[in-house]
Amino acid sequence: MTTQTTAPETPETPSAPSTGASPSGLFGIPAATGRALAAGAGVLTIVSTFLAWTWTSDFPGDLTVYGYPGGLQVLVLIGAAVTTLLALATYDVKGLGWLVPSGGDAAVKLAALATFATAWYTVISISVELGGVVNLEPGGYVVAVTSLAALVGALALPFERPEPDPIDPDSTGWEKFRHSLAHGWNTTKATFAAESPKPVGKLPSYAEILIIVAALALGLTVFTYGIGTEYDELFVGFLILAGFGFAALNKAGLIAHVAQITARHQNVTVFGAFIAAALFPFTQTDDQYATLGVYILIFATVALGLNIVVGLAGLLDLGYVAFLGVGAYAAALVSGSPNSPFHVHFPFWAAVIIGALASLVFGVLIGAPTLRLRGDYLAIVTLGFGEIFRITANNLDGTSGPDITNGSNGIASIPNLDILGFDFGAVHDVAGFSIGRFANYFFLMLIITAVVVLVFRRSGNSRIGRAWVAIREDETAALAMGINGFRVKLIAFAVGASLAGLAGTVQAHVTYTVTPEQYLFAGPIPPNSAFLLAAVVLGGMGTIAGPLIGAALLFLIPNKLQFLGDYQLFAFGVALILLMRFRPEGLIPNRRRQLEFHEEAEAPAVLGKTGA
Repeated sequence: MTTQTTAPETPETPSAPSTGASPSGLFGIPAATGRALAAGAGVLTIVSTFLAWTWTSDFPGDLTVYGYPGGLQVLVLIGAAVTTLLALATYDVKGLGWLVPSGGDAAVKLAALATFATAWYTVISISVELGGVVNLEPGGYVVAVTSLAALVGALALPFERPEPDPIDPDSTGWEKFRHSLAHGWNTTKATFAAESPKPVGKLPSYAEILIIVAALALGLTVFTYGIGTEYDELFVGFLILAGFGFAALNKAGLIAHVAQITARHQNVTVFGAFIAAALFPFTQTDDQYATLGVYILIFATVALGLNIVVGLAGLLDLGYVAFLGVGAYAAALVSGSPNSPFHVHFPFWAAVIIGALASLVFGVLIGAPTLRLRGDYLAIVTLGFGEIFRITANNLDGTSGPDITNGSNGIASIPNLDILGFDFGAVHDVAGFSIGRFANYFFLMLIITAVVVLVFRRSGNSRIGRAWVAIREDETAALAMGINGFRVKLIAFAVGASLAGLAGTVQAHVTYTVTPEQYLFAGPIPPNSAFLLAAVVLGGMGTIAGPLIGAALLFLIPNKLQFLGDYQLFAFGVALILLMRFRPEGLIPNRRRQLEFHEEAEAPAVLGKTGA
């Protein structure tokens, strides 16, 4: 009796270094030559950033200096350095293999594309703004050629795909069409599985903690640089490099590697993230960008509360910003504003409780009669509630209704907070740093964000949290298992509403004025219901970091893209479409949600057949 075992056919890893002379990528260039070209041209691109790119300082960033990169040159320098390192790592250069735990050919392509796009964007901007290519210095021509050469070399790296099954010549046109669709889907699955990150071995605890610290420091540096870009061209270049750079690191497997490490040290990661956030105001020279920081935290906290409703419980709420408004109005009415009809001034802790309770009560009142609905019907009802809240607040002006909210003028002149003698409206000196008004509110909002994160983590890991997930996955099955669906969903609605009201109490004091126009369903500037939902979906439903990062991006990018005018929302919409196309599970995906989109990445290998 003879036993033969057939090895499972697995797709060849696209990133395996190719040393042969056969062309595998574009342009007919051998893979080894392309890899050497990408690395060499990357080095030359680095050198070009130390040359002058234009003769006049009229272009922002002063790109006229030899030997000292500035402005957009720094971004091109970073992109070229990453491209060179990844190209050398895929060439099996000793000591660099850790850069590409999942293989690096796709990562080299994306890094080279990031460098090329940033360099050519700069060269074209100089030519357009200054009146032609005659305004370029030799460095501008050099960087254009070398970045293009690096991209050509990267595109010469192999595109490995499994061969298609033969088509039966007697098949009908419809069968051939179905075959082509099936082959395309199988190719996509095989390519993703081949490039998906492999589990990495554990490092010593101190080494993994150092990696977490380094990742958080890098994140703080990138965020600080992005929020502090001084002119529009620099921010657009930053977006190009950051977008393609993140994709390159993700393809290389570094993002997944760091995610595995942070998952083993969740408490250290959360604590370190808040320390990194607390350092942000100290990186600013004035209150200009701390203003964006505090608004981002307010937006992120509300998005995290919505994540309980949408991400955990699976309830589509399109009027969630109304709960933020309820908390803000409740706090404004009792915080000593001269426009308040109640003429009372409660301490902040009492205003916080009133704002959170008011939002909770409204959440229960709206949820009780509507949460028996599902899907689109629930979304329509919540959308109606958001509009009803805004219209009601607009009508409570003493003419159309009782004089409570002062109508469209809102509750104005809300005083700054004073907690235990600490005036949030004054400038304070801390360790030699001047901490202004918005920085003070930033620290307060950071504490509230920490409370919301704690509530999210504890509730998500609790019995009620598991019930939320069960309802989200299959409500019928959950009800059959004995879960009280109505009660569970009502709790999610109430908790999410109270967290939004908590953030609203701080928003009222930060903005000085609360008006109905601040709480629209959609608008060019967040927070509004549409942007809140987008922050949760794009950041990663069911996670903590996802909505925080999504909210930061969705608040920062529209503020920085205001120079586009009428095209601002168009450009922003295109960016969202591309992100959802290439990363539908979100930037920081929940593991269960990631498997829903990429089940093939975890599929076990098929065992070979044994015959006698």
